[in-house]
Amino acid sequence: MADDEPQEAPKPTFDWLPEGMEALADGEYDAIVLGTGLKECVISGLLSVKGKRVLQLDRNGYYGGDGASLNLTNLFEKFQAGEAPSNLGANRDYNVDLVPKFIMACGNLTKMLLHTKVTRYLDFKSIAGSYVYKGGKILKVPATPEEALTSSLMGLFEKRRFRKFLIYIDQYNAEKPETHEGRDLTKMTMRELYTDFGLVPETHQFISHAMCLQLDERHMDAPALPTVKELQTYMYSLSRYGTSPYIYPIYGLGGLPEGFSRICAIHGGTFMLNQDIDEILFDQNGAAYGVKAGNQMAKASMVIGDPSYFKSNQIRPTGRVVRCICLLNHPIPNTYDAESAQVIIPGPQVGRVNDVFVCCMGHGLQVTAPGIFVAIVSTISEKANPDEDVAPGLQLLGPILKRFTSVSTTYEPIADGSTDKCFISKSFDGTSHFESDCDDLLSLYKRVTGEDLDMNINADSVEGDY
Repeated sequence: MADDEPQEAPKPTFDWLPEGMEALADGEYDAIVLGTGLKECVISGLLSVKGKRVLQLDRNGYYGGDGASLNLTNLFEKFQAGEAPSNLGANRDYNVDLVPKFIMACGNLTKMLLHTKVTRYLDFKSIAGSYVYKGGKILKVPATPEEALTSSLMGLFEKRRFRKFLIYIDQYNAEKPETHEGRDLTKMTMRELYTDFGLVPETHQFISHAMCLQLDERHMDAPALPTVKELQTYMYSLSRYGTSPYIYPIYGLGGLPEGFSRICAIHGGTFMLNQDIDEILFDQNGAAYGVKAGNQMAKASMVIGDPSYFKSNQIRPTGRVVRCICLLNHPIPNTYDAESAQVIIPGPQVGRVNDVFVCCMGHGLQVTAPGIFVAIVSTISEKANPDEDVAPGLQLLGPILKRFTSVSTTYEPIADGSTDKCFISKSFDGTSHFESDCDDLLSLYKRVTGEDLDMNINADSVEGDY
């Protein structure tokens, strides 16, 4: 009988819906999130775990936004490079990140992943090697005080001073004055700390850029404590995994936002791909209260998203990032055939202000076909010609099968969102790690919730349950 057929649930109706308009999804939410980039997904995951109802929309048909992982066909399509050649292997073997980044094993992003338990849905592998470019050579960053003694990064006496410095950093605890050895790192600058250990400027450079992950020289004349804490995170992450301090999700970074969509759904959130919006709706006080798409509306007390969803009067450009994706049939030369590696080229080594980052991944991480490697060079644009910006990284790669270059403008929000209820993330930077992006995420979380995210969680391991 017709009466027994299941009826489609009627669309919810609300007093605030104008005539002729329908509710988008369930209509009322605590937060509407625009875009499924990593930052947006971390925030929606954290909010949904806190019991908030989240609606997350993306104009694309895939997760990840600018930080998606693409198969071979999509990669060639995106860069309008014609058809992918058959000698590159099967399409399904490829998961190439558009914004390549490694995760610090015991850093802030790992803690955020653990907060939401998204790590249940992902497998991670450690990156095989961490390298720095110095004097025209690729050199391994020492993994332990003992390895420092055999490193070709410095001479014999400098090695001993460096080892002594690492031992001091390893035992330093801001809460325990007996570990300070008379140094007040809230006043002493990083330059003064290096000099106090007798370290030469070249050593300052590789510690700061390759281990503390500083992007320029400004930190040198600032209090040493924040930089020392970054070095401790690097050393601690390194001690967990041995070969490098970085981990990476098998099948590429695109798996992270997909994992968060599961978390959000489990906690009652709604994800909609291929769903753009026409406008963000504002009340008479200039505060966002929802979004409109065609004849559909959804309402929430805040709108969160990446800069591409907001008007030009809400965001400002901060620079341009050049990224060059290269397909190789060999690992990066002079990295001991490491299947995955990061190489940091400190800007001053190649006459630049900004560092150049090179990361390489192979089939073991399920991002390429067997025998193929993807190496990605990225930096902040300083030259009129983007090829000049990435040249120091490209020349380390050896023969390149195919390369794709992109130049993207980076943006940041003009306001903090407290007035207009639009909480906007910054664009991803040009580094090959997430450390400064995590600072933005923590800031975004505080602006959205009014409280700091508890970062005391133990990030010892991304494995298992907790």
